[in-house]
Amino acid sequence: MQEALLAAATRWPVDGVPDDPRAWLVTAANRRYLDALRSDQARRAREQRVAGEPSPGAAAQEDDSLVVLFLCCHPALRPASAVALALRAVGGLTTAEIARAYGVPEATMAQRISRAKKQVTLSGRPFALPVGDEGAARLRSVLHVLYLMFNEGYTAAAGDDLVRVDLCDEAVRLARMVVAALPDEPEAAGLLALMLLLDARRPARTDAAGNLVPLPVQDRSRWDAAAVAEGLASVDRLLAGGAVGEYQLQAAIAAEHDRAPTADATDWPRIAALYGLLEELTGSLVVTLNRAVAVAMVDGPHAGLAVLDTVLGTVRDGVRDDEGRGRGAFAGDPHRLPALRAHLLEQADDPAGALAEYRRAHGLATNLAERRHLAAQVARLERR
Repeated sequence: MQEALLAAATRWPVDGVPDDPRAWLVTAANRRYLDALRSDQARRAREQRVAGEPSPGAAAQEDDSLVVLFLCCHPALRPASAVALALRAVGGLTTAEIARAYGVPEATMAQRISRAKKQVTLSGRPFALPVGDEGAARLRSVLHVLYLMFNEGYTAAAGDDLVRVDLCDEAVRLARMVVAALPDEPEAAGLLALMLLLDARRPARTDAAGNLVPLPVQDRSRWDAAAVAEGLASVDRLLAGGAVGEYQLQAAIAAEHDRAPTADATDWPRIAALYGLLEELTGSLVVTLNRAVAVAMVDGPHAGLAVLDTVLGTVRDGVRDDEGRGRGAFAGDPHRLPALRAHLLEQADDPAGALAEYRRAHGLATNLAERRHLAAQVARLERR
């Protein structure tokens, strides 16, 4: 009857009101009822036919994410192209997000990813995990993909939220798969440990309003104790094995923070020494930036600023390595350098210089939580 009334409301203004409106409505309603009845009977007949057909068998449950990841890290591709393709195909990052991480225009990155897809397709390599030396050759790119994926999740380059939980969780999941497939690769285990130790702090990194909470003032009781314990145990096993790689060193640094019951109990001399080793191993300016923090905690803010002075000239040169590891102007996090300078300048009793750097950092930051934090620092210094 409701459908009949709707039909009357649309047709009567055009065709005119019928001589017997009640009979018209009853007839229209009856026709719609019969149409619905026939449709229901036809549906039931289709369902019965399908129920009588043989089962197609259980759907495949195998997760091929790891295979796709290794396939993207193809030996025919330059490392930068392989990493970009894997971030797009496996990590789910947008072309714009990948371009921002590499400091190139989005159109350039789109062309790079498209060319990489064609090269992988034309290679004719089988869709399977590589074995032997070929697998080892691709592992470095695979780990770098997971590292970048986790970093984007840990501190989102843009958006309202500080953390992209989906990316962090997926990076950890894939890292576990790599470790399971290659249990004798210490760098894979080191990367997983690093992710666990950092992600364990997630509950304390923002307050109830979504504002950023810096590491020194985080409520450490809110950290994920199980993740911390797993990460620390892995680091202890890895360091006992002798020579270590970059992900193991980063995990060792994260472990020093997570071991400390309070911020004041942090072993900063050991962290500074570990950053020194990591800097020698990678030559990364991002590592130098972090070493400046540790040096400042050990020898004072002026010593930390001196380390930053060595960074500035190279940043202006815009030099980047083949894997986009941040040897240039910190394309993915352009605000980090001025924000750190502001922090150290304030500690060095230079509030005017700190205010100028905080304002610059605020203008460069793209994540809303970080922008709010930097804006709060600007407002605080302006009130002094």
